[in-house]
Amino acid sequence: MRRAVTALGLALLLAACDSPAPGDAPEGPRPAPRPEVVEEPADPQAELRRARAERNRAANEAARQASATPSPASRTQRDFYAAAERRLIAQGRLRRDRVPMDAPIDAETLTRNFVAIALRDEYSQTSGGLVAQSRAAPLRRWRAPVRMQLEFGASTDMAARPAWRAEVADFAGQLASVTRHPVSLTAEGGNFTILVLTEDERRAIGLRLAQLVPGIPAQDVAIMTDLPPAITCAVFAYSQGSASDYARAVAVIRAELPPLLRTSCIHEELAQGMGLANDSPAARPSIFNDDEEFALLTRHDELLLQILYDPRLRPGMTEAEAAPIVRQIATELLGESA
Repeated sequence: MRRAVTALGLALLLAACDSPAPGDAPEGPRPAPRPEVVEEPADPQAELRRARAERNRAANEAARQASATPSPASRTQRDFYAAAERRLIAQGRLRRDRVPMDAPIDAETLTRNFVAIALRDEYSQTSGGLVAQSRAAPLRRWRAPVRMQLEFGASTDMAARPAWRAEVADFAGQLASVTRHPVSLTAEGGNFTILVLTEDERRAIGLRLAQLVPGIPAQDVAIMTDLPPAITCAVFAYSQGSASDYARAVAVIRAELPPLLRTSCIHEELAQGMGLANDSPAARPSIFNDDEEFALLTRHDELLLQILYDPRLRPGMTEAEAAPIVRQIATELLGESA
């Protein structure tokens, strides 16, 4: 890139005068020539800032054009999810109450739901690929700090991105407070990537997924690139080798979602990526239930996360090992007699 330089004018030197004629008044002192101005070396940081600003302007313009002219598939998805959100709200779903009075919980309920959500997998591997079929799984969670990083498709307007970042940062702080485990939003070097993509962008994300998770199973790539319309978002978390603690996670959220469904996806997928991997039709009040009754993390769900990261539990525990400890922790959290 050519460096921009400010032109500096150089002073003209006065032409030499003839010697004074006899009898003429002596000539006054000749002005000294203006010293030549030496250009200061360019500030590397200033150059980087200028280059970054140019890249941002170009990206913003590309995003503005893309968002102004969405593809037919993306327009169809946007209309579909806007209508779905209106319908769910009209049906009394997508509730935002954290402690609903019509859904009390006790230690036994909390224990049962924890086992169903944290010690089960939502999908089972078959010869035909992954199928929605719950099966027993070891306890999994993060040992390393969770560094969440947002990546946007080119169609997401630059002006819309700060709101996404603010919302994810706030929820990361909520997760950190509940679990007492380090969770934060980072600009780079993340181990939990959140991809915000339109329909067309998501279908072309296979190469990027392979970069984010080397060795990612082909069936996981297929699920994320071929999400059916009924699925608004998804998350996959991965351990290293045979370990039970997570090392990387990738979430995909549709860019076409209206505000409440978008927030609901942020809550559910980021919480599930912490280790609450399953959904249960019996879990209530909870976002880990496909009936969409609740849009946001409830106190019940916060308690599940608090149990998951209790130091008395450890990654790799089976249901038989974990269940008695979970019951004890649930009893303590709810203030019930053991």
